[in-house]
Amino acid sequence: ALLDIYCKEADFVFHLAGVNRPKDPSEFMAGNFGFTSVLLDTLKKHNNTCPVLLSSSIQAALGNPYGQSKKAGEDLLFSYAKETGANVFIYRFPNVFGKWCKPNYNSVVATFCYNIANNLPITVHDPHVVMNLVYIDDVVEELIRALSGQAHQIGDYCHVPTVHTIPLGQIADLIRSFQGCRENKRIPDMGNAFTKKLYATYLSYLPTDGFSYPLQSHEDHRGSFTEVFRTAERGQVSVNISKPHITKGNHWHHTKNEKFLVVSGQGVIRFRKPDDSTVFSWDVSGDMLEVVDIPVGYTHNIENIGDTDMVTLMWASECFDPAYPDTYFLEV
Repeated sequence: ALLDIYCKEADFVFHLAGVNRPKDPSEFMAGNFGFTSVLLDTLKKHNNTCPVLLSSSIQAALGNPYGQSKKAGEDLLFSYAKETGANVFIYRFPNVFGKWCKPNYNSVVATFCYNIANNLPITVHDPHVVMNLVYIDDVVEELIRALSGQAHQIGDYCHVPTVHTIPLGQIADLIRSFQGCRENKRIPDMGNAFTKKLYATYLSYLPTDGFSYPLQSHEDHRGSFTEVFRTAERGQVSVNISKPHITKGNHWHHTKNEKFLVVSGQGVIRFRKPDDSTVFSWDVSGDMLEVVDIPVGYTHNIENIGDTDMVTLMWASECFDPAYPDTYFLEV
């Protein structure tokens, strides 16, 4: 049998198997305790005292049938360690979330992400319930640390050092906000570790025919201007397309600053201080990618000097607000 072969040759055992939603509660003990017993007996049969890592649960501290079965598996492993001298690593994982988790099963995060991404309803029974969550990539990183003898351990138990504690209602609200990002062009706060991980998880549940979404372009005879991304802390990114021999801009800003990157076509960017007649210019081209800073206090424009459309990627330090545009017309 494969179990025999693996138990004979293994240098390290990751015991991640378990039963969590059986048809009969008796299957909890058979799966979570019974298989652990078989595994350890097989290792002993081959005199293999390699380290064994067990995936347990915070439920092991509770008195429900699932928790009792996980606790029984833990106790069995502790006894095995005393008997054989093998190193054992027992992790009582809280709720694990991340890509590839089965939705509408036993993970509220997977269910919320899948349902919201697919325009299905969710139910929040108590928004104030506090969830303790670990991200799958953090779990894998910790398991690799255990493999190399660097597990995070306090007393008898090991743990994933990064645990995110957040009320269920906030999780639901955050995932709903991800769905709205396509319309408001907002990028979630990637500086927040939990938001970053949850957004990555949400995207993994998008339907395969829903990976893309349209943008609204503002078009006229000069070309087009399209906002792509908006962020609360780091401004916005837009795409500007200029028709041949068209000049855009001729304005300056007090505080808003920008960066221009021509990715296709040929152009020139000109600058002038409002109280000075001296004009500075930069030739720009999609053939040589170069970012040009647009400092405050300089009126500036960008001209397409080629015979094809010029495409410019533009970053602005703040999102455009028509009530406070910080934009003042003045020809260069």
